[in-house]
Amino acid sequence: MTLKELQPQLLALSPEEKTQAIQFLAQSLTNFWSGIQKTPGVMGGEACIRQTRIPVWLLISYRRQGASDAHILEGHPDLSAADLVNAFAYAEAHVDEIETAIHENEED
Repeated sequence: MTLKELQPQLLALSPEEKTQAIQFLAQSLTNFWSGIQKTPGVMGGEACIRQTRIPVWLLISYRRQGASDAHILEGHPDLSAADLVNAFAYAEAHVDEIETAIHENEED
């Protein structure tokens, strides 16, 4: 889709939705998920916390099971609160990818 095709949809957004769209775009321009990396050959190339083998989908799975951020950090002392923020933001922006990874890994 081109920007010209997208323009009518953008203009039809409510002021609140426009604010959210601007924030999302600004975040994407500043490399918001800089703490997330995909490395071929590491954890199947899945999105992981920087320089670890901890996949984003696993952190989302923990949270769904009721784990608090403090509990997750306690179990993974190599992670920081900023890592969790990056992971959860990445997951929100890549829902299908994370859902697929959770589903595939729950079958194992």
